[in-house]
Amino acid sequence: MTKDLDQDRAPNPVDRHVGLRIRLRRKELGVSQERLAESIGLTFQQVQKYERAANRVSASKLWEMARALKTSVAYFYEGLGDPTAGTGEDDEGRDTVHDFLMTPEGMELATLFPRVRRAPVRRRLLDLVRTMAEEAELEEAEQVSLEEV
Repeated sequence: MTKDLDQDRAPNPVDRHVGLRIRLRRKELGVSQERLAESIGLTFQQVQKYERAANRVSASKLWEMARALKTSVAYFYEGLGDPTAGTGEDDEGRDTVHDFLMTPEGMELATLFPRVRRAPVRRRLLDLVRTMAEEAELEEAEQVSLEEV
């Protein structure tokens, strides 16, 4: 029952996605939370809550954000997929990506990586990160086996 309560309190995946898209667009334009909040008549704390999906964005505020961030309302829903096609996506994987992009390092990496124009360099960077992640998983597995002994 506790697990059900925790799931009820967790932000809806759509709200998390919309919040992330707000943050991505704001960062892309170099707009501070304070400036965005001022332009739509909110406090910067409210913008923070929208970006973290602690609060849901109303349709009218999303419309105002789209105007302030010079994009369409549809932008905030891009990448969600077809709602009539069933879930199909790995919610846990999407949550991990969202959590990563909400960190300063994740946001910086997401901003800088597309600037690397040469495909071979991008591939090598991806290979490097994949290798480091695999090594970290192996070290973690070894640590768990040592603790079990």
